[in-house]
Amino acid sequence: MTMSVAERAELAAAVKDLLGEHCTEADVRRVMGTDDGFDRDLWNKLAAQGVAGLIVDPEYGGVGLGAQELEAVAEVTGAALLPAPFLSSAVFTTALIQAAGADDDKARLLPALAAGASIGTVAATGARGTWAPDGVAVQAVQRDTDYRLTGDAHYVLDGQIADVIIVAAKTDHGIAIFEVAPDAPGFDRTAATVFDPTVRLSTYTFNQTPARRIGTSGWAAVEHALSLTVIALAGEQVGGARRLFDITVEYLKTRIQFGRPIGSFQAIKHMAADLLLEVESATSAAQHAAAQFDADPVGADGPVALAGFACAEAYHTTAMQAIQMHGGIGFTWEHPAHLFLRRARTGRQLFGNSRDHRERYLASKGA
Repeated sequence: MTMSVAERAELAAAVKDLLGEHCTEADVRRVMGTDDGFDRDLWNKLAAQGVAGLIVDPEYGGVGLGAQELEAVAEVTGAALLPAPFLSSAVFTTALIQAAGADDDKARLLPALAAGASIGTVAATGARGTWAPDGVAVQAVQRDTDYRLTGDAHYVLDGQIADVIIVAAKTDHGIAIFEVAPDAPGFDRTAATVFDPTVRLSTYTFNQTPARRIGTSGWAAVEHALSLTVIALAGEQVGGARRLFDITVEYLKTRIQFGRPIGSFQAIKHMAADLLLEVESATSAAQHAAAQFDADPVGADGPVALAGFACAEAYHTTAMQAIQMHGGIGFTWEHPAHLFLRRARTGRQLFGNSRDHRERYLASKGA
């Protein structure tokens, strides 16, 4: 289901109101200092609004919305620096289960994910972090009707708190999708050292770990889910960039030097104008990718790849320039600018770096 522009704006506004009350900068700083790195009560509130099940089919307890609604909500979560399993559970996991799972798998897993009662994650790449078939480092061997997994998965988003664990693994017949129980023998998860404490990553190790195959699909299902996740990440990136730009412009209006607001200096005006162009261009790229995916998921590879590198780079550029425009205060722990910079730098590597997205974009054009 796709909403009208007005309905989409109302949805985003409702999420923004909730986050404005429960995900302030103080809340973000408090939550990122906890062991889990997210506020379960806030996640339950977001789930009650439909965020956890935004793209889940209604028959499984979700809202059944499309990529454009997902991108609109992601802009809001990105602006708030939401420390929660939005990308991992509400997007990547649910999208992959729907793309790869049989009806019984969907009925068994999706309702709890949509309700926020379960947290999901996907282990889909090895140490190289290519988010491509050649980067999968887990091997699956079939034993009768069961499978055993061996190998490592890296950069698992929200891996420490997940209780629905989906794994992409290589088999003799190509890549397949598996579910691993959180307490399965031979399964170990290790929290990774992260640059951004609002985005938690883990490394998963499998040693003859029993697993259940999900559906019959392979890498095509992972690619479909990855495209939706890249769109959501792009939405978060443009939301964060716009929020930081607004913070910076407000500072430029109030910071006085030589008896004048620094925003009146021509060089600063030019820097601000360049940043506005970055933010607007990135917003167009993210929203266009979402619209194209809703129209034709298979033919949206180019726009999704474009959003993948354009939004990541615009966010990073905006964060770097915003700190420069703030001067010394922007480098301090007390100022929020560095929190946005940390999120921007982390997002440049998640689900493919800019080089990888550029290569995919060129491939989509036949170059």
